Amino acid sequence: MSELEHSENLIGDNKINIHAFADVSPKAELGKGVHVGSGSVIGPDVIIGPNTWIGPNVIIDGKVKIGSNNKIFPGACIGLEPQDLKYKGDFTDVLIGDNNIFREYVTINRATFEGEKTIIGSQNLLMAYSHLGHNCEIGSNVVIANSVQIAGHVVVEDRAVIGGCLGIHQFVHIGYLAMVGGMTRVARDVPPYCLVEGHPGRIRGLNIVGIKRKNIDKENKEDYLQLKRIWNLLFKSEYVISDGLKMARQESLLQASARLCEFLELSISKGRRGPIPSLNSSK
Repeated sequence: MSELEHSENLIGDNKINIHAFADVSPKAELGKGVHVGSGSVIGPDVIIGPNTWIGPNVIIDGKVKIGSNNKIFPGACIGLEPQDLKYKGDFTDVLIGDNNIFREYVTINRATFEGEKTIIGSQNLLMAYSHLGHNCEIGSNVVIANSVQIAGHVVVEDRAVIGGCLGIHQFVHIGYLAMVGGMTRVARDVPPYCLVEGHPGRIRGLNIVGIKRKNIDKENKEDYLQLKRIWNLLFKSEYVISDGLKMARQESLLQASARLCEFLELSISKGRRGPIPSLNSSK
């Protein structure tokens, strides 16, 4: 038996490469240029888009749809049953976009109940040993560092960066372009553009590095200056957040400030966990 088995219906760079010791269900749908490494298992309800690379000893099972140009490193497990005692065997989804990187031993659980989904966007990096629980929604251009443990129903918006070796409580929302420092305890929502660090986590300020990398301070200077002023009103003034939001809404808010206020209005609503307090806050 040769080291690699090749499908006969595609040629050249479009050939599907399946290692002789991989176990790929004949019912699975693999796009052009997909590579499946030794010892990997692909279940019957899996759809994998073109040019996705799957390393050795990866398990992808359940109702999983993966887009194109993803890279899945050895030992990753995607689409297995959720670690949720309420799970009763419902046939639920995992949806993954394009150009993601899942490093060694990443685990991504399917959703709990029928009709629900675990969703990951595109161009994300999930580093080694990170875990994504059931019903989570991850946006695009997100970085999740090593050994981050994300509980069920967590939402992470686009361009957030989450440092290593930390846990995120179930139902927490992490906002656009937020930065969470390594080993932070994340039990409440992290607002957009904010830098959070500590145990328990506290808002330390705006994520200035992320804002500069996105060129918001230069390309949208008025937006940036307003964001700094509104942030100070919400987190450094004597006003509680609900009153600060009412005052902020009296202005004509630009994109960044509007995004921050909308997030906080939802965060303080019934059924949400509320935002992480700022450092030295008595609110």
